[in-house]
Amino acid sequence: MRPSLHARINGAGPTGALTALALAQAGWRVSLHDPLSPGALQARERAYAFTHSSRALLERLGLWSDLRPHLVPFRRLQLQDVPTAHRVIFEPADLGDADAVGWIGSHRPLMALLLLRLGQHTSVGLALGLDAAIATTADPDLLVAADGPDSPTRRALGIGQWSHRYAQSCLTVQVEMGGAADDEAWELLRPEGPFAVLPLGGRRFQLVWSAPTARCQQIEALSGPAFLDRLAGALPDVLQPESLLTEPRSFPVALQLARRLHRGRTVLVGESAHRCHPVGGQGLNLCWRDVAVLHQLAERAARGTLHPRHLGAAYGRRRWPDLLLTLLATDLLVRLFSNRLPWLLPLRSLAFEVLARSGWSRALALRAMTQGPCRLRQTLPAWADGDQQLSPAPALSGHGAIPAPSARTE
Repeated sequence: MRPSLHARINGAGPTGALTALALAQAGWRVSLHDPLSPGALQARERAYAFTHSSRALLERLGLWSDLRPHLVPFRRLQLQDVPTAHRVIFEPADLGDADAVGWIGSHRPLMALLLLRLGQHTSVGLALGLDAAIATTADPDLLVAADGPDSPTRRALGIGQWSHRYAQSCLTVQVEMGGAADDEAWELLRPEGPFAVLPLGGRRFQLVWSAPTARCQQIEALSGPAFLDRLAGALPDVLQPESLLTEPRSFPVALQLARRLHRGRTVLVGESAHRCHPVGGQGLNLCWRDVAVLHQLAERAARGTLHPRHLGAAYGRRRWPDLLLTLLATDLLVRLFSNRLPWLLPLRSLAFEVLARSGWSRALALRAMTQGPCRLRQTLPAWADGDQQLSPAPALSGHGAIPAPSARTE
């Protein structure tokens, strides 16, 4: 075991806070810095979809059993292409022996648990609610930028990014709704943009509604009854919105990717490194796969089998394939399904026909979404109706991190 290594993390949102716990568990001393106070860090009205890759990381860090009571499992995911009227239903059987397709959880209990564990860990020092210029520490062995899509840390290092602003914005709101099962999630592929319906339990649902920016702003400005009327017209007839539980908020949607994931002793994690369209609700899970890789490398550094100065380069090599495949798949999904081009309809129909008729294709797509596209070779078993092993293939994937208006961290 090397002498105690020290990491500084800038940004104490879900990704930064989880990174702090992961590094501390790996044997590092950690200082976590954020200009927001603990109360402000918890005060966001948003929900996340948790996939099996995130569950595996939470289990390794000893967090899953405490977070699980605050999560709502969904055991059916209904994917609909509205213009062609095709639909596919994903179920736990498509993942083998899984007990759920995924889980939905709110921001507040997640952050409350992370902050509690951070406060209890003797290797973690918290500098929350302090100006970054005041909250200084000695030079760390590792600096982690988890300070959001406009990351001051990334900009200070001069790391540029590729970016594309979509013509769509995303509107999020929580509603009470009838007609929907409490354990079913929906992803509606509409010409205006994807529309996710995520169960929060007790007839409560989180909606993630993508549409052209001007239309999103118009919808956001509607009165409560008018908003519910517009919402009812956008949803399938079986889903009946009854009341608003939060104020609708709309945010611009962009694809962003840092030109490099490390420089010197600094690594970029979460939205300081990447962002993409929220289709599929994969945002937090993609960020946490960054944390999972960093945790593994930090353990090697603590054991002395990886020099700390080589950690950043190893992290970049490990993360690039997953990031590129996921961002590419997300962008292709938006381009293929968020339009009214008649010549694309046969291709879309064919894709849904294959998914509906073929169990292996559903398994391939769902495992790519829940484990990440780079883990298909390890996670796909041979199927009962044939002895041959499945080969990796392009699969549906997505990203769904929607920052709150004042969010500066991940």
